[in-house]
Amino acid sequence: MEELLSIIRDCKVCKEHLPLGPRPIIEATSNSKIILISQAPGRVVHESGVAWNDQSGKKLREWLGVDENTFYDHDNFAILPMGFCYPGKAKTGDLPPRKECAPLWHEEVLQYLKNVKLKILIGAYASNYYLGKENNLTVKVHEYEQYLPEYWPLPHPSPVNRFWRMKNPEFESAIVPALQQKIRVIIGE
Repeated sequence: MEELLSIIRDCKVCKEHLPLGPRPIIEATSNSKIILISQAPGRVVHESGVAWNDQSGKKLREWLGVDENTFYDHDNFAILPMGFCYPGKAKTGDLPPRKECAPLWHEEVLQYLKNVKLKILIGAYASNYYLGKENNLTVKVHEYEQYLPEYWPLPHPSPVNRFWRMKNPEFESAIVPALQQKIRVIIGE
């Protein structure tokens, strides 16, 4: 597993498309229980090299109901973005994750993760890749139970998505507590 992670962290496949150069962000152990499959690291994460070390990460940890120590224990949470490097800035938010990463690396990484109890799909890119495009993200999030026990789709916790959360208050009042209960059960095993 460590050898594969080292190879991925040295990846330069899409180097010419990355405004700040490659800095692949991925974390996992062969014992990881939950996989966080998200979009791509933002600029702050690119600069620090620490996944979810930004406002989105703060909100995600709040939704998961875990502190930083629990979150960054990679036996608990593996971090497997759709794009491993910061893709650059768009007019609103960041550019989409590079399309090379997931097909190139995900299947190989997943083969090493034998203890996984749940894959949390964060944002539309991850949900569409793993669950298809039949339903939009809002439908997937509200109908999360149909994807269990393997997947749990979530919106992206970015501050940019605050309007989505305002339009969907039941997400934080009903779905987040159910997610937190599921996390407690998995981590407590």
